[in-house]
Amino acid sequence: MRIDDEPAHVLHARPWRETSLLVEVLTRDHGRIGLVARGVQGPKRHVLRAALQPLQHIRLSAVQRGELAQLRSAESLDAAPRLSGDAMLAGFYVSELVLRLAPRQDPVPALYAVFGEVRERLRDVAPLAWTLRRFERDLLEALGVGFALDADGDGAGIDPAARYRLDPEHGPRRIRHDSGAADRGGAATGRGLLALAADQMPGAEDLASLRRAMRAVLAHHLGGRGLKSWELAAELARR
Repeated sequence: MRIDDEPAHVLHARPWRETSLLVEVLTRDHGRIGLVARGVQGPKRHVLRAALQPLQHIRLSAVQRGELAQLRSAESLDAAPRLSGDAMLAGFYVSELVLRLAPRQDPVPALYAVFGEVRERLRDVAPLAWTLRRFERDLLEALGVGFALDADGDGAGIDPAARYRLDPEHGPRRIRHDSGAADRGGAATGRGLLALAADQMPGAEDLASLRRAMRAVLAHHLGGRGLKSWELAAELARR
């Protein structure tokens, strides 16, 4: 199968053999595909090599043969965001999350759009934690595994004063006031859920509660195997 002039976001690239790269991209019309980019390490191929860096937005042509496609050409559509520090780690995180959760060769145009949005928010130095929570929400929705954030799993409206555990299959589950500290510690506040549903950034405490609750949902869909970006963030926090 030929893939011609297809827009794509680069998720990951690593060296392969002496002069080539193995590249994972999220395309608009073909979903996530793996590419073999041959002969890109030579001194005259720096333009092509630069186009295949993570977070780069490109247009590519390739031939799909088996699991991996053979890259024929690629050109940058714009400059990748210049990220450093926590923003660089966030860029690694969103790319890794899509790499792990997006199905191979299964078009999800909504996910392609969501990745483009988070890429621009990272470029614009938007509040980082809020950018990531919005991305996680939209990612789950695009993949068809999202749930309502303004009502619990039984259809009752979210109480701003309550706390909720996010059940990956059924959505928010209200936590009893007499629940243990472990249950409450991993729960989202009702205020935070309502803010995320309305796409309005909540206060710091509510935003932090969303991070913990959303991680549990993502871990479920990741099949119990965590992300390298989570490990790296934890290691940096310890240091």
